[in-house]
Amino acid sequence: MTRLLSNGTSRRNFLKTSTIAAAGTLAAPSILRAQSSEIVIGCAGSHTAWMEQIVTPHMKEAIGADILFEGTKSSVNLEKMASNADAPYLSVVQMDDPVMIQAVEADLLTPITPDAVGNMTDLRGDAVHMDGMWCNYVQPWAGVAYNTDFSEGVPSWEALWDPQNAGQVIIPSLQNTEGMWTLFVAAMLGSGKPFSEAQYEIEAAFAKLEELKPNLLSVYTTMSQAFNLLEQGEISMLSGNFSSYTLPRKNEGVPVDLAAPSEGIFAMPSGICLVKGGPNPELAQAYVNEMLGPKMQAEIADFASSVPANTTVTAGAVVPEGVPIFSPDWVFVAENRREWIERFDKLMAI
Repeated sequence: MTRLLSNGTSRRNFLKTSTIAAAGTLAAPSILRAQSSEIVIGCAGSHTAWMEQIVTPHMKEAIGADILFEGTKSSVNLEKMASNADAPYLSVVQMDDPVMIQAVEADLLTPITPDAVGNMTDLRGDAVHMDGMWCNYVQPWAGVAYNTDFSEGVPSWEALWDPQNAGQVIIPSLQNTEGMWTLFVAAMLGSGKPFSEAQYEIEAAFAKLEELKPNLLSVYTTMSQAFNLLEQGEISMLSGNFSSYTLPRKNEGVPVDLAAPSEGIFAMPSGICLVKGGPNPELAQAYVNEMLGPKMQAEIADFASSVPANTTVTAGAVVPEGVPIFSPDWVFVAENRREWIERFDKLMAI
């Protein structure tokens, strides 16, 4: 049922037009003004730049929200939701799809619905998951970040294993979702199968990862620290990095670029969800609506060199042509990730 505001305007229509400056006194429903203006958003630490520069000021103007931003890994956001399930303090969480699946299984989310979040109706069909338990709001692609002062590119994932790069490579931990890319690359190279089949060849993956150890300087759990080493030329390659992280730094004049190896690159959808029982639910819905709307979709996609989810928006990343794009079986990942992390940590001795 579509709920009406006191002036007779449907809430759905109100939310869909809330970004229009001409809305004037209709900048937020009266119920939002009656509540606290603060909402806490859990998000990836790597998204700090555009969250602070783009999202925070927009939300203050559009819906009157004061955003308290907690940047960390998706797995940490999941732990926060689980440990505070009886008294949630997060209202909205933005995290990766495989962790979203775990959040749904733990009954930590409440569905996003078109009557409350009107811009949801403009999303691509594949951007809405499990009957609206979460939506993808943007999708970067992942390849190999490299320092352009020392390399002209990374044509193949095999370069990570090249003996010439001994001590010059950093990969993500499997505690980070982007760590899965190196695991799948190892499976592909170790099994000789395409990504779609190799993703299930986990024994081959770990055998190939062990061969990578001589080339590793370290394994990271905090991307920013590893990326600083890449920028400074302390390493030559950073595996599994995002267009949303590397390309903005390139545009700022930093000597880095993102390679799309010939074997394929990875689709890295970023999801947004409503925390079950989270504070200020109406304000949280308005926030999600804005994140899925054309203004935020265009600005975030441009800033982060990512593909927007809203079909009315044409801004964003140019995905490399002629290179296969692989999106894994996230259900399979969710079922096995904990075991893989334990095995990976022992193998890499971290």
